[in-house]
Amino acid sequence: MKRSVFTEATDPFCLDQADAVALLTGAPWGRYAVIGDSLSAGTGDPTPGYQNQGWSDRVAGVLRSVRPELEYLNVSETGATTARTLHNQAARTVEFAPDLLHVPCGANDIVRRRPDFGEIERTLRQMYDLAKGTGALLTTFTLGRAYVVPVFPDWPERIAAINEIVRGLAAEYGAIVVDMWDHPVNDRDNLLSADRIHFSTSGQAVMAAEVVKELAASLGPIASA
Repeated sequence: MKRSVFTEATDPFCLDQADAVALLTGAPWGRYAVIGDSLSAGTGDPTPGYQNQGWSDRVAGVLRSVRPELEYLNVSETGATTARTLHNQAARTVEFAPDLLHVPCGANDIVRRRPDFGEIERTLRQMYDLAKGTGALLTTFTLGRAYVVPVFPDWPERIAAINEIVRGLAAEYGAIVVDMWDHPVNDRDNLLSADRIHFSTSGQAVMAAEVVKELAASLGPIASA
């Protein structure tokens, strides 16, 4: 799937608001928090024909349509590593007491000359321990294959390694994984922002739809019907 001529209304991977709300009818979450980096924040350039909004704000909007009393906290910071997330964002997140919490997947941990994947896994585990301690349902992403840093010739191996760590920790801690690694949206020529790193708002819309679908699946067939 190459150059897209879709708008948000015609994109086959998007959900309109009514459908998204229907999927999450009966959702129990009333305190939604997002921590991490620019991927968590939903950073991205505008795409013509798509609402200029990041995935996390979109998901919060759907949840608020289901539960108008929803409290939403997003403390993510552009450029944050997992260690910085723990240092700068953990205390406020624990105080917020979320029942639904999105955690980062280490995108900035691998942007270094020689990443230590053992140390990265240990730091991510600290984050999962803290996040699970809130009692919240956890969600996370895998990194998409469209995310490329050409200066590192071993970049595909780095992505594969961090995604494997994320999948393993998510399985251990009962987190929902929204797997963007091989999603068809990666093939779109206009997916990335001008920085060639972040998904544009068309990609943000797709990620939001995938999060909603995974949350709906966690509710079971009756609640998500």
